[in-house]
Amino acid sequence: MTTRRLAPGDTAPAFTLPDADGNPVSLADYAGRKVVVYFYPAASTPGCTKQACDFRDNLAELSGAGIDVVGISPDKPAKLAKFRDEQELTFPLLSDPDKTVLTEWGAFGEKTMYGKTVTGVIRSTFLVDADGTIEVAQYNVRATGHVAKLRRDLAI
Repeated sequence: MTTRRLAPGDTAPAFTLPDADGNPVSLADYAGRKVVVYFYPAASTPGCTKQACDFRDNLAELSGAGIDVVGISPDKPAKLAKFRDEQELTFPLLSDPDKTVLTEWGAFGEKTMYGKTVTGVIRSTFLVDADGTIEVAQYNVRATGHVAKLRRDLAI
């Protein structure tokens, strides 16, 4: 099973998912602004916590550059709320338990983990521009140091 990958220039697939409080958040809510949409395997795991905290710690600079941040995982809203509160995260975390959006964005499928091929969430980051076009598409990103690299790539 080959996972479809998005590339710069593609139209970002629309979505509406519940946030940690169960409120619907849509990609369309960010029309007119740039938004980083990142996909991560599981809230409260070491790598995902590091990545989320990196986004939190760089949010002022990203926001200053006109970029919002949204994180998406298969976790249920209650787990996302606990993660958000424990880590004092200040951007929306969205719940995609049936993995529909993850799959549409190419962030769910086969990946190699510890030398074995498994099916799961592919840690991925996208920058969607103000008109809904993918500007940056990165798959299999590292949890640590990724936000700093993204800022360097975007000259922020």
